[in-house]
Amino acid sequence: MTSAVAPGPESAAEAARPELVEVRGLKVYFPIRSGIFQQEVGTVKAIDGIDFEIRRGETLGLVGESGCGKSTTGRALIRLREATEGTVKFDGIDLATLKPDKLRKMRRRMQIIFQDPYGSLDPRMTVGATIAEPIDTHKLARGQDRRDRIADLLRIVGLDPKYISRYPHEFSGGQRQRIGVARALAVEPEFIVCDEPISALDVSIQAQVLNLLTDLRNQLGLTYLFIAHDLSVVKHISDRVAVMYLGKIAEIGPPDAMYARPGHPYTRALLSAVPVPDPESERRRKRVVLQGDVPSPVNPPSGCRFHTRCWLYERLGQPEECRTVDPPLYPLAADHGAACHFAAKALESDVGIAHMLTAPVRRGTPEAALRSIRPEDGGIDSEEKTVAVDDTSLAEALKVSDVLEAADTADGTGVPDGAGRTGGADGSPDGSSGPDDTTGDAGGTTRPN
Repeated sequence: MTSAVAPGPESAAEAARPELVEVRGLKVYFPIRSGIFQQEVGTVKAIDGIDFEIRRGETLGLVGESGCGKSTTGRALIRLREATEGTVKFDGIDLATLKPDKLRKMRRRMQIIFQDPYGSLDPRMTVGATIAEPIDTHKLARGQDRRDRIADLLRIVGLDPKYISRYPHEFSGGQRQRIGVARALAVEPEFIVCDEPISALDVSIQAQVLNLLTDLRNQLGLTYLFIAHDLSVVKHISDRVAVMYLGKIAEIGPPDAMYARPGHPYTRALLSAVPVPDPESERRRKRVVLQGDVPSPVNPPSGCRFHTRCWLYERLGQPEECRTVDPPLYPLAADHGAACHFAAKALESDVGIAHMLTAPVRRGTPEAALRSIRPEDGGIDSEEKTVAVDDTSLAEALKVSDVLEAADTADGTGVPDGAGRTGGADGSPDGSSGPDDTTGDAGGTTRPN
């Protein structure tokens, strides 16, 4: 008989804490200095108070325009960028309180894949040295075990271990990004920040890297923060999606809910810019063209950051609440929230959404052509015209038949000239243009007279 073993305090705490990363009130400001003494004359509010969490084993996609603070957020989560205010907790531990030696040990559990596969690798280091650097830093392996580990990492990301002595300039962009992924996996992390890992790659290579990241997440149980511009890519790989605008979280939720019924006007504007591979849906969809430029993060607008470009703000008559009150994330559904005072009004709108008709659509002859031949539409087959056309056609057919029979009788062969044809191009019923012709004008060979 076996007795149940009670879980230890660490495993019990981990099971009770589904969130691996918790962000509360995070702010990252950059000083603007000027003058001889480099005095601070202002601040760039790259991140201005955001709250979210990333659960174990999930992928949180982060999208937004350039300069909205996506990359700064990713770097702040692993303390590559110091926070001005707020807390970032990794597995319940506040990263801001860790001393350098403890922070170095914590970095083994969290890594980053940089955006530029060309600039993120040292051109003077071989692939083996690049991947071995984090292994040596954390003293994970030595000697033959170290070499075997590097070879295994190259195999995992789909590269030949023979490339271990090559330099970065000998690889393509996709291969360099795979080397970056191998370097991030070298210390066996739990959490990886993917800072636009496919934006500098071709479309075919993007699919390969995305499939690689997805397979690694499923095989190794990784947790991702996936930063990107492409909404379709984010929907493909993410379990939840967060939309950023000017240092704030505008909307967060599951991709299916957000893409079907977005609750923030900015999210709808982004979705309206995504092409739909269906001409009918594309024609029915209401596009949103945002006016003006993104405001400066040095002096962001008061109230809602998006109200200076918001189409819903104009449609509702420019409510004062949008200009004066910074909206929190209002819950719309399970795991779905939007930072908009009038999110309910946005949900009622069809702006940016391509609605598909449920009625069957006939493919083939255009509707305009069908109307021209329908009797009920007064087409050429209407009742009055149909009778007249049928009678005339029948009479003409009888006349042609009589002429052909007469020609056969005169010829004495019993076989009409130009068999299988109804007449020549010059109007002769037997398809010939003269007694000496051997070929009819309408095509086909005739018997010489």
